Amino acid sequence: MPDRSEVAYFGAGPAPLPTKVLVKGAEAFVNFQNTGLSLAEISHRSQTANQILADTKAALTTLLEIPDSHDILFMHGGGSAEFSAVVLNMVAVWVEKRRREAEKDLGQDSAAIIERVRKELQDYLRLDYLVTGSWSLKASQEAANLLEPLGKGFVNVAVDSRKSASGKFDNIPAEDAWTLTQPRNQGGKTSAFVYYCDNETVDGVEFPNFPKCLDPDSSDEVPVVADMSSNFLSRRVDVSKHAVIFGGAQKNIGITDVTLVIVRKDVLATQPPPSFLHAVGVWSPPTILSWPVVAKNNSLYNTMPIFSIWIAGEVMRGLLETHQDRQLAGQEEVANAKAKQIYDALDRYPEVYQIVPDRSVRSRMNICFRVNGGDAGQEKAFLEGAEAQLLQGLKGHRSVGGIRISNYNAVDVDKVRRLTRYLEGFARKSKR
Repeated sequence: MPDRSEVAYFGAGPAPLPTKVLVKGAEAFVNFQNTGLSLAEISHRSQTANQILADTKAALTTLLEIPDSHDILFMHGGGSAEFSAVVLNMVAVWVEKRRREAEKDLGQDSAAIIERVRKELQDYLRLDYLVTGSWSLKASQEAANLLEPLGKGFVNVAVDSRKSASGKFDNIPAEDAWTLTQPRNQGGKTSAFVYYCDNETVDGVEFPNFPKCLDPDSSDEVPVVADMSSNFLSRRVDVSKHAVIFGGAQKNIGITDVTLVIVRKDVLATQPPPSFLHAVGVWSPPTILSWPVVAKNNSLYNTMPIFSIWIAGEVMRGLLETHQDRQLAGQEEVANAKAKQIYDALDRYPEVYQIVPDRSVRSRMNICFRVNGGDAGQEKAFLEGAEAQLLQGLKGHRSVGGIRISNYNAVDVDKVRRLTRYLEGFARKSKR
């Protein structure tokens, strides 16, 4: 049976964790801080649980330099649940802004206010999605499903990168090709938000930087929502440019059960009564997905997995300890260097390895490629050879096939070196 140090795991999620965190987690799972109780057994209402929440928030705030304008929520359901939460919460914000404007114009005439907002909803509401991979596609489809009772056309797919790449997600079109909803003062319609997935886990596509056209100075203050599930804490992020950032924990943050949501406080404060949403024909967010409710209850509206939150906090504190005052700049350098080493090895043998996405949008976290043009026998041989050397988790997503190397934070440099040696050895053998 192999020792943990002998296995190099490159799975896309659940992903590897730092061994140091796992060892501490094993102790905490049995007897947390000599209390005689497992951390999985303590009350989520206890002082200990509240301290864990506070400590994890503090670590994340330091790492990402989160401004006071934003709050941190811990939620359930992974990124997929946030596909729905984003739509329901942000449409509610859009409706409330319209309700307040109508109230200024119409006074307390509730029937007239409802009628006006209902009409504006049909005429003006849009949700902008940048579809650059499988997960942003799923998010846009969820939005369309949720808004279908209102009718068609509310979801504006401002970019679908498959249309410029023969049906594949392997690039991000130039920003001047995006068809974002025009600002209100130019065309009447208004976007409740612009959604993008910063790193597409399945397709290996990552935004190289924050889109310039979404900068608050150039986008007429349209709220920006980002799914950062699979590159969270791997590079610096300007949180202030986002209304919402969310990410499932099971890639770079911790274990399953926890979803982190960073949300601007004005979003939490701009919510209409559920009765008004229902009156204009919009669903109100289920309580468990309502960001204001979760925030008001310090993420403890219902029983949260405190053990999982503690694990996430340990991972964050480990990054702070490793990089100290450099914070995420240090981890960004490490992530970039590991990715470069892998891509360099693949690029040296283009006749054997064909990297899927365009060079300009290659993901640092999920490196996707085919072997000998996708030859089934060769890819099977590649995976079997890797398994024999305890290089695991390399099979591509079932929807696209191929090979995928997930280069998350807990994959250390030595294991990347082992992998690149295997890549080079397999390629040389294939060329004979």
